[in-house]
Amino acid sequence: MSFVPTAPGQRRQLGIALALLSLLLCVAGLAAGSEGWALGDVIAAGFGGGSGSDAGLVVGQIRAPRTLGAWLTGALLGLAGAVAQGLFRNPLADPFLLGSAAGASFAVTVVLAAGGVVAQSLGIDAAGWLAQLGLVGAACVGAMGGVLLTLVLARGAQQTTRLLLAGVVVGVVLSALGDVLTTAAPEALRGRQVFMLGSTGFLGWTSVALLALGLAATAPLAWRLARVLDALTLGEDSARSLGLALPRLRMVLVAVLALATGLAVSQAGLVAFVGLVAPHLVRRFAPSPHGYTLLASAATGGVLLLAADVLARTLIAPQELPVGVLTALLGGSYLLWLLHRRGVA
Repeated sequence: MSFVPTAPGQRRQLGIALALLSLLLCVAGLAAGSEGWALGDVIAAGFGGGSGSDAGLVVGQIRAPRTLGAWLTGALLGLAGAVAQGLFRNPLADPFLLGSAAGASFAVTVVLAAGGVVAQSLGIDAAGWLAQLGLVGAACVGAMGGVLLTLVLARGAQQTTRLLLAGVVVGVVLSALGDVLTTAAPEALRGRQVFMLGSTGFLGWTSVALLALGLAATAPLAWRLARVLDALTLGEDSARSLGLALPRLRMVLVAVLALATGLAVSQAGLVAFVGLVAPHLVRRFAPSPHGYTLLASAATGGVLLLAADVLARTLIAPQELPVGVLTALLGGSYLLWLLHRRGVA
């Protein structure tokens, strides 16, 4: 996967465009309510009503964390997608290749099914029991567990082909086990479906803090390892000839990929195509070495998911679309258009 370096001015223009889009979408996110656009609430919360007013509570405690959380979730997925595509040298790689999505989904299904069984047998409140255990924690642990299982099957990260195949196998097996669980415990099906479709509606300030810490930990580390991804574009033999300890560095890149994906999935469910499309858009408008591509992909992922979240809230207000459905439709349409264009060319 090679690139043709662009002029610094072109990269600067993309960075400015992403910053402006992020700012405009944040304002739109604060104004997008259950009854459509409500810019007056933002003005009232910021200048007139104060934090104790109804407008201040809605904007400050519901829309603001959801807006920031959606951007941060998309940024983590965009960063993970750029790492995955560089690591596997495949533009079709996405953050869920190593079994993180299937592991998170399976863990959530286990918790939902177990909660239903405990509630029926002991007569306790399933919702309170699940809240205490934590679906978010289960999803994060499941995502990490899926990646660890993939690494065990692949015997480490020495060979990317074996790692990729192991991820596919883990994904298929864990998805099948989740289907078996929902067959045995149908009450878990609805919760699992919500998780599979993706949602930003449950993001609060705690989620924002966790996502921000995750991005602050993974983005600088990925940027420091960008030269490894640049070297891998030349081939494994060339990368080794540069004196890089590929097995150890690959393992660190897998850890970055797993942490970024696990945090994003645990907070918003399975949001499709953001991690796949974001690096494509960056390479299309400003092909660059991985140092720039990684950070720009994170910002692009944030813009894409926040835009989808705003649309999900307003298209059929007061009802709301699952944000994962919108990202799948928009991302899939873009890839189909790109495939058609290359076929015509």
